[in-house]
Amino acid sequence: MSKTIIVSNRLPVKIDATEQGIQFKPSEGGLATGLSSVYKNGNNVWVGWPGTEVADEQVKQVTSQLKELRLSPVFLTKDDINLYYEGFSNEILWPIFHYMSTYARYDDAYWNSYQQVNEKFKQAVLQVAEPGDTIWIHDYQLLLLPGLIRAALPDITIGFFQHIPFPSYELFRLIPWRSELLNGILGADLVGFHTYDDARHFLSSATRILQLKSSSNVISTHSRSVVVESFPMGIDSDKFEEIVHEQAVRDNITHLEESFGNTRLILSIDRLDYSKGILQRLQAFDIFLQNHQEYKEKVSLYMIVVPSRDTVGQYKELRDDIDKLVGNINARFRTNVWTPVNYFYRSFPLEMLSALYCFSDICLVTPMRDGMNLVCKEYVASRTNNDGVLILSEMAGASKELIDALIVNPNNVRQMSDAIVEALNMSADEQVKRMTQMRLLISKYNVHHWVKIFMERLEETKRMQQSLQARHIGNKTLNYIKRKYARAHKRLLLLDYDGTLTDFNTNINLAKPDKELYSLLDELCKDDRNRVVIISGRNYTTLEEWFGHMKLDLVGEHGVWHKLYGSPWQETKGLTNLWKQSILPILNTYTERTPGAFIEEKSYSLVWHYRKAEKELGDMRATEMMNNLRYMVADLGLHLMPGNKVVEIKNSEINKGKAAQYYLHYDNYDFIAAIGDDNTDEDMFKVMKEDAISIKVNSNISAARFYLEGVQEVRDFLKVLPGKLLITKMLDKVLNLQWLPYPGKK
Repeated sequence: MSKTIIVSNRLPVKIDATEQGIQFKPSEGGLATGLSSVYKNGNNVWVGWPGTEVADEQVKQVTSQLKELRLSPVFLTKDDINLYYEGFSNEILWPIFHYMSTYARYDDAYWNSYQQVNEKFKQAVLQVAEPGDTIWIHDYQLLLLPGLIRAALPDITIGFFQHIPFPSYELFRLIPWRSELLNGILGADLVGFHTYDDARHFLSSATRILQLKSSSNVISTHSRSVVVESFPMGIDSDKFEEIVHEQAVRDNITHLEESFGNTRLILSIDRLDYSKGILQRLQAFDIFLQNHQEYKEKVSLYMIVVPSRDTVGQYKELRDDIDKLVGNINARFRTNVWTPVNYFYRSFPLEMLSALYCFSDICLVTPMRDGMNLVCKEYVASRTNNDGVLILSEMAGASKELIDALIVNPNNVRQMSDAIVEALNMSADEQVKRMTQMRLLISKYNVHHWVKIFMERLEETKRMQQSLQARHIGNKTLNYIKRKYARAHKRLLLLDYDGTLTDFNTNINLAKPDKELYSLLDELCKDDRNRVVIISGRNYTTLEEWFGHMKLDLVGEHGVWHKLYGSPWQETKGLTNLWKQSILPILNTYTERTPGAFIEEKSYSLVWHYRKAEKELGDMRATEMMNNLRYMVADLGLHLMPGNKVVEIKNSEINKGKAAQYYLHYDNYDFIAAIGDDNTDEDMFKVMKEDAISIKVNSNISAARFYLEGVQEVRDFLKVLPGKLLITKMLDKVLNLQWLPYPGKK
């Protein structure tokens, strides 16, 4: 029976050595919580480092005890921890990935250790992996691991997720071992990040550094297609809602009420790190106190900084700077009954954190760069009264979801100061309105949802990869197709329009057929053995205007409307468009936020066009919109179809595959060709018979057997299709090609 193997730098438990022996305490981290539902099921297993150095004489015992918990340990030496973890991972990758390149320290010893430890993890995975298993690898400490496992197990399913940001190309290229790291990541089938920006940066680095081709969010490498997507991680929202009602939390809230009375509390919780923007936050609070004397003795900042690596130079210096700035603020503004900054350099138990989340009027989360940041989500989940204000850095991945927070630039301390004032003066109704929206989002897109959609997408990606490498039509292939065409008595030609027979235009209404295309189609239609069908997503009225006078069949709106030559248009029965009233407001929202975007409404579909929008903005909004709509359209029985600068939502019953099937069952054709350029054409390719000539335009990653580069190659192909063979019949016999079926794919 197949299983799932989770791999991360740390296991989801902490080793606690006591006089009674070795004990394991569960980790309270978000990843451990989210993946507990995976590794505790069936015969699944989690591979990782126990978090501390284990003596040789204890290895066997620890391994045995962890096995009972479905955990498989990777034991690291002190040198491994210093060089691989503290060195390469935290002194090279961490600063570069968090845009602090001046802190990076490139050292060959770090790199050598990083390779060796990733090899250790590979060996640990191979000890438990079997054919058919799924492997899910996590985070920046194991960037080489997907490639190492792929080399050993070429057919296994591998997912990779990075929990910290991925930097822009200009920063990532600073790493001397950049190519090796990228090749390692691309051993995965699905690569996930928290945000679209991170996915876009990865795609840019992979295509520019490794000179790989990508189409949309798919990278072609080593005869494989690797999908790159964003999957914003959630939290266990139920846990934070429920713990609020525990007695220990209520007691802590009572203590806070006694300590602070009517003083309004601003909460700040971070691990000691230069990426968290702690100093800038203090500077903003300092400016707030200077400019708003009316809040004297009425507002306090409750700042928790969790110790982390404070023996390292930059971290020790950061801690000293924090101490100085806190002391300076308190020295200038403190009174006998009020301390402006309540600063704690230690960790707090969950019960106290929950109490602080409940009691604080404002949560200030302003990292300089963060993959997601779960503190802000924990704060929102804990606000069971739907009040409170979240001030959130636009550099945190969570800002892409929690748009009802007050979004600030963490480098702009005056803007943060103003945001504090705005939060303090926000009406109760406005607080409830904003917090309600954020709580609904966090509840719906929780950590279990994150696990579910990633694993579903990984399965979907693996299925999609089934031999999707189409071949370009060269002379040898063209001769095979021409012979097949010449011998055929009944031919079916299924032709997409936009991007296949004509180039796209920025204006959807201007890509009209030209004289060359009309002449080409006329020649094909003259042959009585040919049945030519234009099968398009275009509105049927447009198709009628352009091609209604020709001797061919027309299919409009992906199959909603059909017209046989010489007959009137027929509408597919049993369809409904009542769902539009649910989807249209969402499309309108994104249209208003994306200058240049517009909505095209068809009979039974809605199309969101963004060809006129600024490229990066349009791509970002399209990705956001699809992520928000993905599960909604599934519930409504709809299909979400991304295309070339369009996103279309339509009835699931309608697609080009079903439209093509009508013709495939209509008659016995001995030559079938289907040509298209878009994702919508993949449905058509998938229903083709094995010997059909399916051709994808502008991409060799497809369910089609062959591909052509661009509209002109398509037209040239259709022109020469009825022409003479490029080799003689005698040579054809010598090569023994006459009756051999042409292999579609390797």
